[in-house]
Amino acid sequence: MLSILTLNIQATSRRRADALLRWLADRPEQILLLTETSAGDGSAYLLDQFRRAGCHVHHPPLPGDRGAAMISRILVTARPDLTAGLSVPGRAVAATIDTDPAVTVLGVYVPSSDRAPAKVERKRAFLASLTDTLDRMTADERAHLVLGGDYNVIPRDHQPPYPGVWRPFEYALFDALTAAGLSDAHAHLTPGVQQHSWFGRAGNGYRFDYLHIGAALRDTIRGGGYLQEPREQGLTDHAAVTVDLDLPTDTTSMATVSPEVAPATLF
Repeated sequence: MLSILTLNIQATSRRRADALLRWLADRPEQILLLTETSAGDGSAYLLDQFRRAGCHVHHPPLPGDRGAAMISRILVTARPDLTAGLSVPGRAVAATIDTDPAVTVLGVYVPSSDRAPAKVERKRAFLASLTDTLDRMTADERAHLVLGGDYNVIPRDHQPPYPGVWRPFEYALFDALTAAGLSDAHAHLTPGVQQHSWFGRAGNGYRFDYLHIGAALRDTIRGGGYLQEPREQGLTDHAAVTVDLDLPTDTTSMATVSPEVAPATLF
């Protein structure tokens, strides 16, 4: 079984990093996609602890900005070629896993925006470059792709709908994913059930975090969903998302991360 989790860690501070580390270390997933990483002490500490445990950690440098990281307990091959064409390459991370068949995982942290023209254009450019990246992939690689992360957009059928807030190019991301043959894992497992992964100050919920699965992997989905514990426990302001794929996975050299002792001696 190949299991994947994505979580926005809210540019974790060093203070929050200890509890976040414990929670992540206790998870069973082999692949962790973290979004809103930063160049601060919290992200550095968190990723370094997983490196010390023998995990494979990929965190493209992005000075002065927020990015994405992949932590893998199993052997993966980094794929910077897939992220090089993005308008902000450091906001994505990719690797191929030696499953049978091989699966490529692409994690993204889409820029957020308010009404400021520069921010809107930055988001538009990133989403356009993400669509171009998917288009340039071979049909076979798209069919065996897992795309996940914080998209910072909602689909047209989102409840509540928030009319007038979202722009056509933001909704269009989901059209592009459908055209690429990618399916929403949550919608596949629980069609018609609305989930929220982030809540505003007034309690209004948004579904910003996703995992999408290529066409050849759709029938391998066995489980997954939204985990509200990280948000409810104050580890971050987002829920996590998981998916389990029924694929043969070599776990003979899988790194074991124990959450049972103090962080200073965790590994």
